[in-house]
Amino acid sequence: MSLREESVEYIHLPAGSALPPLEPALRRVIVIVEQDVTSQWQDEVSEWIVDSGCLYMMAWGCNCSSWDDSVDWANLKRIGGAELTDDNHVMTTWHADEPLSEVFFHCLMCAFHPTLDLHLVTILDVNEQERSSEIVSAYNQQHKSLELGNSE
Repeated sequence: MSLREESVEYIHLPAGSALPPLEPALRRVIVIVEQDVTSQWQDEVSEWIVDSGCLYMMAWGCNCSSWDDSVDWANLKRIGGAELTDDNHVMTTWHADEPLSEVFFHCLMCAFHPTLDLHLVTILDVNEQERSSEIVSAYNQQHKSLELGNSE
């Protein structure tokens, strides 16, 4: 068995920074939070995540459980009074007290949508330092180790 094909994009998003344009696409989003953020900025980012086409968000790091709630509220705001369905529900998880590699594992092995393929993975890095090569390399290493494990 091989893992699904996917594309990975990295976005460095220091706390409080302006949100870059993001092409709407069906996606899974991993939010790595290593800086304190204001609730207002977190709400803006959560709405941006939902508006980007995210249907599965995983949060890790500082106060990650609040991101789970924030994205849930942003999605409810987006759909207004409409009924939650498979096509408009954003699954959210938070991963406190786990290594980042476990979040990557979850994204690769558990973060599925019931009716749509989510081939794009967006990693949002809320951190002072830009770390694209380090973070994407760690994600790809997790992917590679799972591929090797599945081929044996």
